[in-house]
Amino acid sequence: MLTFFNEHHGQHRGRYEIFRGELTPCFEKPERADLVVAELGRRGLGQIVTPHGVPLVSLERIHTPRYLHFLRSAWSDWLALDPANAGKDAFPSVWPIRGMRADIEPENFTARMGLYSMDSGTPLTAGTWIAAKTGADCAVNAAHALRLGERGTFALTRPPGHHAGADFFGGYCFLNNAALAAQHLLDDGARRVGILDIDYHHGNGTQSIFYARNDVLCASIHADPRAEYPFYLGHADETGEGAGAGYNMNVPLPKGASQAQWFAALETACIKLASYGPDALVVSLGVDTFAGDPLSHFALQSADFLRIGERIAHLGLPTVFVLEGGYAVAEIGINVVNVLEGFETAA
Repeated sequence: MLTFFNEHHGQHRGRYEIFRGELTPCFEKPERADLVVAELGRRGLGQIVTPHGVPLVSLERIHTPRYLHFLRSAWSDWLALDPANAGKDAFPSVWPIRGMRADIEPENFTARMGLYSMDSGTPLTAGTWIAAKTGADCAVNAAHALRLGERGTFALTRPPGHHAGADFFGGYCFLNNAALAAQHLLDDGARRVGILDIDYHHGNGTQSIFYARNDVLCASIHADPRAEYPFYLGHADETGEGAGAGYNMNVPLPKGASQAQWFAALETACIKLASYGPDALVVSLGVDTFAGDPLSHFALQSADFLRIGERIAHLGLPTVFVLEGGYAVAEIGINVVNVLEGFETAA
């Protein structure tokens, strides 16, 4: 398997996040990607390469220009408020809730940050843009490699992406890598693309981006949003709208869902994807479904991730894997690479 590794991911290194009302050391930290690349090297699972940079116009296929401009300039704008901000991460503190206007971009930095965010737990740092942009490069390169003949590729990057919408960040995510990969596959000639999101948390950004489209089918297995982040999206009755009606499937599972429940949901999602008949597949690979994850409440064990990779391979599709969540840091390398090894072995 060809892996595109984001060598700049460590430049996004949040000092703290706001978790349950308190400043807490970030769960989403550089060690996550470093341990995965180390495990790939230990097992010798394919080649690890650096991506070629892609133009901003490629990102504009998914994200709005004004949002991208905000992300590119946010850190310099933060420092312009006070040079002492160099020692602090930036967090939003005000949002345009229902009934307020989002079409006019405020001049005030705090207000602009709230306009483009969905939570207060995602720190913006000095290196956020370069890390997120290089991650997007990884995703687009991984998608393009399928056209060049690769059976499976892996975008190994952080920060993750599936909570990021067309014009907002949150849930540790800034650019939606899975959506960018899917769009590039379409631009490369695919008629239809499937997205399978197996992160513990619903990929609200990915769903929102493709919700009214029928050239991408999104299937997601995740914790019930009535109890788990992102809370306001991910219910089973969200099946798409307009041209996209019937092209979105959510399979929410209860807290403490067993291995049997989770694999039954995976089978349901795979059957839906197979019936759609995509030319290629993008997998939002979150391994926070692991029983030892500090932010999650599912029961999967490390050996189960081999089975996941095998089942995905049986779809018989050229596949891009994109790293999402997984916060049991000691086990993340094993769990992620188990999925990839299961896929490679079965394929």
